[in-house]
Amino acid sequence: MGQQQLLLIVLGIIVIGIAVIVGITLFRQSAIDHMRDLITNENANLAIEAVKYYKKPTLFGGGGYSFTGWQIPHDLTTNANGNYSASVYNDHVVITGKGKELVNGSEYITVQTTVYPDSIKTSVIN
Repeated sequence: MGQQQLLLIVLGIIVIGIAVIVGITLFRQSAIDHMRDLITNENANLAIEAVKYYKKPTLFGGGGYSFTGWQIPHDLTTNANGNYSASVYNDHVVITGKGKELVNGSEYITVQTTVYPDSIKTSVIN
């Protein structure tokens, strides 16, 4: 009877260990997905700002149907979620958001949004 109880205790510890590992993995993946959503949302907000600049006449401080001259407002380049940078071209802007959450070893969450005058395309890099 003693061996059976010892076996049940060992089996219980193994099951609990597996449950804890699965719980930690699910929590980590949920945190990564949440951060990706936040970075994607921030990129979309910056994309809207870029399109507003594109459509605003140069007389009023806009681009006059050009993205040239647009830049991310200084106070929006870094926040609690990540860092944002933009590559500006005449006909489009590429906004890159790099989150502060590691996906694996040394790679951070990265979301790239390409802004055109009539569309926005977002892709998840990491």
